[in-house]
Amino acid sequence: MMDELVDRDGAARFLAERYGPSAGNVAELGAGDWSRAFSFRLDNRDLVVRFGRHPDDFAKDRQAMAFARPELPVPAVLDIGETLPGVFYAISQRHFGVFLEDLDERGWHRLLPALLRALDALRDVPPPGSGVDWASEQGVSSAPSSWPQWLVASLEDRPGERVSGWRATLKETPDIEDVFVLGERALRALLGACPDIRHVLHRDLLNRNVLVAQDASRLEAVLDWGCSLAGDFLYEVAWMTFWAPWHPALKAVYFGRVIEDHYTATGLRVENFDQRLACYELHIGLEHLAYCAFTRREDDLHAVARRTVQVLERAQV
Repeated sequence: MMDELVDRDGAARFLAERYGPSAGNVAELGAGDWSRAFSFRLDNRDLVVRFGRHPDDFAKDRQAMAFARPELPVPAVLDIGETLPGVFYAISQRHFGVFLEDLDERGWHRLLPALLRALDALRDVPPPGSGVDWASEQGVSSAPSSWPQWLVASLEDRPGERVSGWRATLKETPDIEDVFVLGERALRALLGACPDIRHVLHRDLLNRNVLVAQDASRLEAVLDWGCSLAGDFLYEVAWMTFWAPWHPALKAVYFGRVIEDHYTATGLRVENFDQRLACYELHIGLEHLAYCAFTRREDDLHAVARRTVQVLERAQV
């Protein structure tokens, strides 16, 4: 979706106009569905400029700086603005390392203590605001204030939202539409186990958004907070367990068991662990069925459907 937005030459021109000849070594870092990133050097500093059409994502990154802890490194956002009509930019500190999902099994095992500390730190951060959408200005948001309500409402196809029209596309594949219907029914049956609590959630930790030290001893940066909300901290655990089959090294770690042992060792009592985890795994599957239908990524759509069926079979509701 970002292919037509800004290329390397356009990024270099923007930086030269803004900072003069001292901005150099511009190189593309990569592009996602909502933004495109380039590295550059300015006054002996390594920085990143991103371009996108959704300024709220960049604003969340800047607000998320308040979450930074030694165990939870968050890049500093230095500048946000509009460069062309409808095209926005964010300039931030650059961090280096290996992406979390690129670790091998040995690397995952080495990283686990630091990752658990980061998740604990995230759980302990007081989220701003009072509802699920912690970043909404002055508390105004279309999102339900209740976490269980949001889990259901977020699966509706609402016209005019960033991702809309996906339900009609999903219906073009009846067997996958059936998975969605069954999954939504099962999710509703599990809602009673889900507490209405508020912890900061990143909700995108396995999408090249976490940089890890080369020796996998620590986290170097947690990037891109555009999907962040406030809800049940176990959702972050479900993110790891749902996507584990896509990452063999993570699957071999048995993260669900690791986190249960960690909570037991630290004295944290987690009620209805299995039901909450199943509910959030279902939500992740259903949300990504919608997203894959929206982007018309057929292979991903079928893979997510198969994984969602596995969760349904295990949930037994």
